[in-house]
Amino acid sequence: MPYSYAVTARSQARPEAVYSTLLRAATWPSWSPIDSAGLDGDGDPAEPQQVGDTRIFRTGKGEARERIVELVADRLFVYENVGDMFRSYRGTVALAETPEGGTDITWTGVFEPKLPLTGPLWRWYLTRFMGRMAVGLAAYAAKS
Repeated sequence: MPYSYAVTARSQARPEAVYSTLLRAATWPSWSPIDSAGLDGDGDPAEPQQVGDTRIFRTGKGEARERIVELVADRLFVYENVGDMFRSYRGTVALAETPEGGTDITWTGVFEPKLPLTGPLWRWYLTRFMGRMAVGLAAYAAKS
């Protein structure tokens, strides 16, 4: 059974600044609860990533591997978890310009946990964690 979450934040930054931040894995520890970020294989995490790239994020003792599966410049960032915590996991960060020139950020995810009966717990955790991600992204992009 699939579960989902959705969180939102508003940034003073324009969509292209928010999008640019999302594309660079090296920035993520600066604005999120993530401790470190890198890439699977060659490449510089400070440079923009593209569709097909797999990023490795570490938080505490946990590690997440996420492959970028879709990008629409300044509007959409879509990734899938390729680790072992979920049967499936697809996250989407949608960006929309506000009338004031900022950006509305909507971060959503649809997932199916591997362990039965853990869906509600994962939804609670991911809603909180991704809420912190969205707020951090909004603030960081506004300062850049």
